Formats: sequence, C-alpha cells, structure tokens
Amino acid sequence: MGMKRKLLPHAGLAAGLVLAGCTLGPDFHTPAPPPVTGYTRQPLPAQTESAPVAGGEAQHFTSGNDIPGEWWTLFHSEALNSLVEEAIRANPTLPAAQAALRSAMENVRAQQGLFYPQVSANLSANANRQSEALSPVLSNNALFYSLYQTELNASWTPDIFGNNRRQVEALQAQADAQHYQLDAAYLALTANVVAGAVQEASLRGQIEGTQQVIQSIQDALTIMRRQMQEGQISGGEVAAEEAALAQAQQLLPPLEKQLAQERDLLTALAGRLPSDEIAQSFELSALQLPQDLPLSLPSMLVQQRPDIKLAESNMRAANAQVGVAVTNMFPQITISANIGTVASRIGDLVQPENLFWTVGGNLLQPVFEGGRLKHLTRAAEAAYDQSAANYRNTVLTAFQNVADTLHELQSDAELLSAASATETAALRSLNIARRQLELGQIQYLGLLTAQQAYEQALITRIQAQASRFADTAALFQALGGGWWNSQAVVEAAYKAGPVNGRH
Repeated sequence: MGMKRKLLPHAGLAAGLVLAGCTLGPDFHTPAPPPVTGYTRQPLPAQTESAPVAGGEAQHFTSGNDIPGEWWTLFHSEALNSLVEEAIRANPTLPAAQAALRSAMENVRAQQGLFYPQVSANLSANANRQSEALSPVLSNNALFYSLYQTELNASWTPDIFGNNRRQVEALQAQADAQHYQLDAAYLALTANVVAGAVQEASLRGQIEGTQQVIQSIQDALTIMRRQMQEGQISGGEVAAEEAALAQAQQLLPPLEKQLAQERDLLTALAGRLPSDEIAQSFELSALQLPQDLPLSLPSMLVQQRPDIKLAESNMRAANAQVGVAVTNMFPQITISANIGTVASRIGDLVQPENLFWTVGGNLLQPVFEGGRLKHLTRAAEAAYDQSAANYRNTVLTAFQNVADTLHELQSDAELLSAASATETAALRSLNIARRQLELGQIQYLGLLTAQQAYEQALITRIQAQASRFADTAALFQALGGGWWNSQAVVEAAYKAGPVNGRH
C-alpha cells in the first residue's frame, strides 16, 4: 500500500505531462543592451565646424531622436529620391530576400503541421496467382484472384516533452532571421545608392576641377609662348609648362573611367543593364547637407540594427536546438489507427464482413546509443555558445561603426574648413602668379609651384565636401537606416507574409 502511495505522485505527473505537455530545455532570454549612454568616450560637441562652401554647414547631433524611414530625402535631391525608389522597385536583391523569407515561413508552417494527427488514404488493386504448394489466400481456395483494398491510416505523436515545439521555435527564429535579412538588404541597397550618388558627384567635381586647372595652365602657356617669341623667357621654361599641362591632362582619364564605372554601378543598383543607363546624374552642388542628425540611444541600437537582430535570432534558433537535443532523450509516444476494407471484387468493398481495423500505441525510449544523444546535446550547447559570442561581436562592431562615423563627421568638418581656407589661399597665390607672369615679374618655378598647390587644394576640397555627404549617409546606415519607419519595408514584408507578428 505504501508503494502505491509513492507511485501516485509520479503517475499524476506523467498523466499531467501527457494531457498538458511541457517544453523541456532552456528558454531563450533576449540579451540586455550594453549599459552605456553614449557611443564615444568624450561627449559630442554641440555642433561640427563649418566652412563657407556648399556642404560646409555645421551639423548638430540630436540625441534620442528617431531616424526617418526615407532618410535619403534629407539630402533634398529629387534625382536621388527617384533613383532610390527605382532601386527599391527593380533591384533583384529585395525579391530574393522576400523569397528566402517565404521559404522560411513555409518551413515553420510545415513543422507546425506535426502538432496534428497525420491522416492518409490508400487504394490498391492487384492481380495474383497463388502457388499450389501454399495455403490458398482466399476462402474459396482459388489460386487466381484479384485483390482490392481501401485503407485510412491515422497517427499522432503527442508533443509531451516539447520536441516539436522546440523545432518550431528554431524554425521560427530562422524565419525571423530571414526577415532581418530582408531589412538588411533594403538598408544596404538604399545606402549603396546614396553612396554611389555621392561618389559620382565627387568624381564630377574632381573632373571639373581638373579641367579648370588644365585651362589655367593652358592660359599660362599661351602667355609664356608669346613671351618666348618676344625673347623674354627661354624655350626650356615653355617646355616645362607643357610638361605640367600633360601631367594635369593625365589625371582626367582615370577620373572619367571611375565616373563611367560608378554610372554602371548605379545603373545595376536600379535593376538595369549597363546599356540602359539611368537618366539621373549627380553633382555636389545639387545635394543639401542634413544639418540636424538624429542619434538613436545606445539602448535602441540593438533593436534597430538588422545585423544585431539577425544575430539575436540565430541565438534563439541555437537555443531551441538545445531543447530539441534534450527532448530527444525522453520517450516518444505514437498513437496510430487504421480502418479499411479488402475484397476480391471491387463491388464487395462495401460489404461489412470485409471491414478491418486496428488501433495501437507505441512508446520509444532511447536506452543506449553509445553516448550519441549526450554528445549531440553538448554540440548544441556549444553551437549556442558560438552564436552568443557572435552576437556580442556583432554588437561591438555595430557600436564601433557608429563611433567611427561620429569621429569621421567631426574630422570631415574640420578637414573641409581647412581645405576651403587652403584653396582660397592657393587660388589667391595662383592669381598673383598669373599677373606677375603677364608682367614678366615671375620665374617659371614660382608659377609651377602655385599651379600645383592650387590643383592639390582644389581636389582636396572637393573630396572633403564629398566625405561629409558620404559619412552623413554612413551614420544613418550605422544607426539602422530607419527601416522600422519605412513604408517600403512594410510593403516588402507584406508581400512575403507576416512573421512572428512583425509588420
């Protein structure tokens, strides 16, 4: 009697597990955000330095503000806006990411189907001849006969210990990861279009600046040739200026090649072939530098960066796989039943005497597998540790991206201010040298030095201008790109279907 009392609690527990089910294995907990309030060790300045040129406006960081979904519109360029919209509409990377998401979601739904009984129907017909050496199959002792059979089979494996729930959880996490891959693809596409447009504008500016330098040398060369005819300077000085002209002209082909390649890149991003080049073109003067830069709180960055959310989803999937490995050590119960009829004539299938059925159950408990299940569990735990370390590394990289970009923005502003002042001084020096050349008051080396200084200062200023635009776009990308506020992302996700309640 005492033994029965001891067994009753265990029997009750087993019955409860069968009826209600439980989920064995570790439950996933979202990692806490890093306990920091800023991205840099030193507080950010109230504003960056300014310069008296286009794109030289001071920029302000507004901490805690959200990022607009269409952040590229802050550059106030209709050409840029239309090109980004075209890329979102026609670039094949987004449909590819949508298809991967749909595939992942269908895998989730397929696994969820195992929560329900599996039912199949079967109809078979065959002709037979029985050997005379054996007992006849049919009751009429006929050796030649046909056999018709209909059968309905059903089986159900109750998810008592949560094996299937853990598998669904893992597949759901993988589907979430594919959703963040879609967000990342959208962010990369839009950021690449903006970066390409800025690079095109920079190259056009450098080409225009180089052409200005070439024209300046040609003007000086015209004066020097006239002075040589008048016997004021030697032919060697003219030859040296001609060499300077040739060197300046050599700078154009590489810049024009880069511009053509950049146009090809933007055309491909827009989903077009190179022969169907985009109509939009970009110059720095047509772009407006955003002056108020929203800066998300560090606690929000882990919720907004697609790569961080992707790494978190991989952690969740790995954690669920640990649960799968644990539940594989526990019993698996299968309930099955079938019903059907069998007859030698098809018309007799409906006769009650030809009915057959079976009902049964099966319990499978692993007993000894040479430690296989134990080591599979340890492997799953190691895979989770790997995903957790990858998550931490992704967070570190994300915060580094933001910090690097903030430093670059401040440095860009200082560089542009210095480059603008240098260009102004170099141009003043070159104009003085030109007037002195016209009056015959300067030696060739003085003019050459002034030309080289202005050429370098001009190109540096243009590159510094472009860097401010490019690094501003890089900041929006580093902060997550505002995909959570983008209607385009919502529509792309809607086409793929809802995942885990998102969008």
